[in-house]
Amino acid sequence: MNLAPNRLGQPAASAEAILEALFHPTGVDGVYGRSGAYEAVVEGLATLINRARDPRAEIVRFPPVVSRALIEKSGYLKSFPHLLGCVCALGGGDAAIGAAVERFETGGPWTDGLEASDLVLAPAACYPVYPLAARRGPIPRDGLIFDVASDCFRREPSRDLDRLQSFRMREFVFIGAPEAATDFRDTWKARAGDFAASLGLSSRIDPASDPFFGRGGAMVGRFQVEQALKFELMVPVRSAETPTACMSFNCHRDHFGQTWGLTSDDGATAHTACVAFGIDRLAAALFAAHGVDSDRWPTSVRAALNL
Repeated sequence: MNLAPNRLGQPAASAEAILEALFHPTGVDGVYGRSGAYEAVVEGLATLINRARDPRAEIVRFPPVVSRALIEKSGYLKSFPHLLGCVCALGGGDAAIGAAVERFETGGPWTDGLEASDLVLAPAACYPVYPLAARRGPIPRDGLIFDVASDCFRREPSRDLDRLQSFRMREFVFIGAPEAATDFRDTWKARAGDFAASLGLSSRIDPASDPFFGRGGAMVGRFQVEQALKFELMVPVRSAETPTACMSFNCHRDHFGQTWGLTSDDGATAHTACVAFGIDRLAAALFAAHGVDSDRWPTSVRAALNL
């Protein structure tokens, strides 16, 4: 059920009211502590998504950091360097570390002594699953499905509730034949309107592109739209006029198959697709639609979330 743009409802609660009632500032834009009432809704979303999971799916939960080499090989650094966060630490031995601390104590710049580690902050939940699958050998004839999740980070400081730097992502990932990958993506795209409606959210699905870096990236983004590789479920959070992408439906074609050597028994390169749930955006959309007091939400919505 895809609703036309003029059917999107205006939020019942403002982003400012949601932030005031449910979040705790940390002094950094886009990084917040979260209240128990908010986390109860997040847990409810997890339960609802669990019920929608394909019974064949393998469940994998990844940490909020990932190998820097993996991200480099995956192409993320080339495509989205402006969003990536690298884990750094003081290095150079005890003397160098001590000198950095002394500089701090005298008002100097202690960060001069930082060295990049072999970790980066996870920019999406799915990246580690492709080498994991590749290590197991040929992809089965009917493909593989994974249910993955991670705390993620993208460096885009903002005071907007729907553009956090630290956020949670849940994904269903398919690896297999080209037609099956496209069917997986399209099936979820068709289900998304009903998923949103079960939560009392007005929505529409729009073609979309990822925020590729630079002038060349703009061309890649246009190609992504022209080839209908990415769609997003748009739901009002700040306003109906500028709705927020709360889910995405993506065909990667053979990008990850080529990168990681994902092949079938006959040697054909596997294609991949995913549906991604922006957990914090969906939670924010729920509070925007129904108000900051979840005890007063519609009975059907509370039942869907086991509240």
